[in-house]
Amino acid sequence: MKSGAVAVLAAASLAVVACGTAGPERPVSTVTPEATATSGQVVPPSLPTGSFEAYLEEMKARAMAEGVSAEAAQSALTGLVPNTRVMELDADQPEFTRPVWVYLANAVSERRIADGAAMRASWRGQVEGAARRYGVDPDVIIAIWGLETDYGGNLGGFNVIESLATLGWKGRRADFWRSELIAALKIVDAHDISASGMMGSWAGAMGHTQFMPSTFLVHARDGNGDGKRDIWTSLDDVFSSTANYLSAHGWKTGQPWGFEVKLPRSFAYETADITVERPLSHWIAQGVTRMNGATLSGPGLAATDSASILLPAGHRGAAFIVFNNFRTILKYNNSTSYGLAVGYLSDRISGGAAIAGSWPVDEPVLSIDQRKELQRELNRLGFPVGTPDGVIGKRTRAALREWQLSVGIIPDGYPTLAILEQMRAS
Repeated sequence: MKSGAVAVLAAASLAVVACGTAGPERPVSTVTPEATATSGQVVPPSLPTGSFEAYLEEMKARAMAEGVSAEAAQSALTGLVPNTRVMELDADQPEFTRPVWVYLANAVSERRIADGAAMRASWRGQVEGAARRYGVDPDVIIAIWGLETDYGGNLGGFNVIESLATLGWKGRRADFWRSELIAALKIVDAHDISASGMMGSWAGAMGHTQFMPSTFLVHARDGNGDGKRDIWTSLDDVFSSTANYLSAHGWKTGQPWGFEVKLPRSFAYETADITVERPLSHWIAQGVTRMNGATLSGPGLAATDSASILLPAGHRGAAFIVFNNFRTILKYNNSTSYGLAVGYLSDRISGGAAIAGSWPVDEPVLSIDQRKELQRELNRLGFPVGTPDGVIGKRTRAALREWQLSVGIIPDGYPTLAILEQMRAS
């Protein structure tokens, strides 16, 4: 049996080159809030380091009040300086988001599929053992590993304690980051990892599958029995922790995450949304089929199983039916693009077919200002979405569908430049 200490193996055995997979929807989640980046620690003289030191003293006191030993709090927080690169990344907001087809092409590249299959074969005993213990799909564990850190090729170049301390001092969500800092100190105090060894993304996501500290405390597991939960160098622990997380969030053994489907001409597009759940029998009755025309029924599926139809690029793009396990993947990162990438990569690693449907590659990508304008137009036209923020979420999609129905166009809830121009002219 291979050793679980593999911090270098992913890069060495497969020459993995990290290629970040952050995409059109990469929100802060309980597991992995942001993509990794390169660390920088130059502190300009203008930074109020004195107030940072006072803040650290407050955090030491809070940590000890929450059960962290004085030794751990003092050793981890004493002498820290704010990381200006972390502050820059926290303040950055991309002007454009990548469309789903670009995201999937990067996240589920041929190289990543091949590397995933090789890793699956190399670590078959460990990943299948963890999958059996927790009743989850081993290929999904491998896919999450691939999406999060490129199979360990990019664990992040930031010290997590430093990053979280910086964000708790000057971040946009200070209370959240301070709670994560306390959680990180509890991990250090438990001797799972040293403060200096706790490396991760600029936003505090850690290890091979990028757990946040609070998630680590609840879901990390000691897979190799050495008394530590080490998601940095032990793949036994990585696989067990990831499997435990999925199991704890409702993974159904034997059920697929979903698959690509063909919609009938008469399909009611207003029902294609993750928020619309129907029994599998309903979609069968509506004429939805697999891509080869076969019935949606299959192994691990019952007629009563709840399912949703997804059109991640609107009616001109590929269509998918997704089940409970897709929603469990979303607990890892609440992004439909991420969920599709994990499911799709897991299928390709196990020899599944490529997506057959086409994508609207000629469709211009809306900037954040254009998305905000679209939301303002919906408000003006009597389809309220609240304060425009440029995020096309559930409320905006629902309002857009209502507007599309009112003007007689396909109500897929997908924002396009043509739709924005039509609203401007209304």
